[in-house]
Amino acid sequence: MCLDPRKPALHIFGVRSRALRSADAAREIKALIGASVQDVETGNALVTRAGESMREIVGAVRNVATIMSEIKSATIEQGTGIEQVGQAVSQMDQVTQQNAALVEEAAAAASALKDQAQSMTKAVAEFRLRAVA
Repeated sequence: MCLDPRKPALHIFGVRSRALRSADAAREIKALIGASVQDVETGNALVTRAGESMREIVGAVRNVATIMSEIKSATIEQGTGIEQVGQAVSQMDQVTQQNAALVEEAAAAASALKDQAQSMTKAVAEFRLRAVA
């Protein structure tokens, strides 16, 4: 408080100066709060977008996991099929070998029959010759 009656203007000037500084400070605070609110809103929007992106990524990862599981199942089935084909080829090989052995036996039997037929032909020819003579 100013007690000197000659200096009331200085007292009023000091109060007015402080009031102006307070008003300026309030405007700055308001601007800072506004900027902070804007930053928070921007951050919130970014977090929301990031959450949506994460949900999409999780969905894509689940799809990849499903596809990988299907590939695994198909690979197992394919392996089983290949194993069955291998067994069938092995059986065909055995049958082919058996057939080859049977063909060899049949050829030997045919050769033996041929020899017997030739022997019988000679025997019959002699029989005819004796009967004619």
